[in-house]
Amino acid sequence: MTDWFEEKLEEKLGRIIKVQVRRKIVSHRSRYQKIEIFDTVPFGRMLVHDDVIMLTEFDEANYHEMIAHVPLHVHPDPENVLIIGGGDGGTLREVLKHAGVRKVDLCEIDRDVVDLCKTHLPSLSGGYTDPRVDVFYEDGARFVAERKDRYQIILVDSSDPIGPAEVLFQESFYRDMHAALTRDGIVATQSESFLYHGDIIKKIARFSREIFPVYAYYHTQVPTYPSGTIGFSFCSKRYHPLEDIRENVGLAADRLTFYSNAVHRAAFVLPPFFERLLAK
Repeated sequence: MTDWFEEKLEEKLGRIIKVQVRRKIVSHRSRYQKIEIFDTVPFGRMLVHDDVIMLTEFDEANYHEMIAHVPLHVHPDPENVLIIGGGDGGTLREVLKHAGVRKVDLCEIDRDVVDLCKTHLPSLSGGYTDPRVDVFYEDGARFVAERKDRYQIILVDSSDPIGPAEVLFQESFYRDMHAALTRDGIVATQSESFLYHGDIIKKIARFSREIFPVYAYYHTQVPTYPSGTIGFSFCSKRYHPLEDIRENVGLAADRLTFYSNAVHRAAFVLPPFFERLLAK
């Protein structure tokens, strides 16, 4: 008998995601959410929170490389980096590929996510042993609000804007991130799909432009996410994501799966209907 996992987050809109699974590796109820890891037929291991797909081994690099390497290829000296969320370790893995990074703080509200991914998703979570890394199990919004003028880069690797992650899509959080950055810092945040979630992105764009001198939306392809596309808000105090891109930061091409300078540039090209939406 075939087993299937069905993500029904958008079932009311007539959309579900269905993935064939070989077996359920782990099912655990943490203080904050249900955490499951499956062995799937087409996509390798798959991490699920509260019945919503967080990542699969098949396409996780498309997301993690783009949230990390785009800002890290723009800032000229990204020594101190903060990751909000990202307990699976994928974004951390990519940040640590940059030799110039001296310190990474990772703030994840759910310790159980980190522990389970260390055990069952080692291809993502190996960075936790790096001496440059400090992990804080705290609320990300509160963590940011308590730190000023500290980070060159802040990456918000969040889930969808429901439940504990909802605050990470609010204007007050972006203002606190602005204060936590150094004078030339950059933020990159998970910002949903331009194909499905235009209203959310438009709201983020509106207040981001009021807070940061430089704002842009860019996107990547992740087949196991709704619409197959996910995007990011690039918010910067000084540097432009295209005018200030660095061509060579010492990363060997064989260490990357999805990111390149060419892909970086292309990610900021938006279809006309969405450009019109953001311009309103």
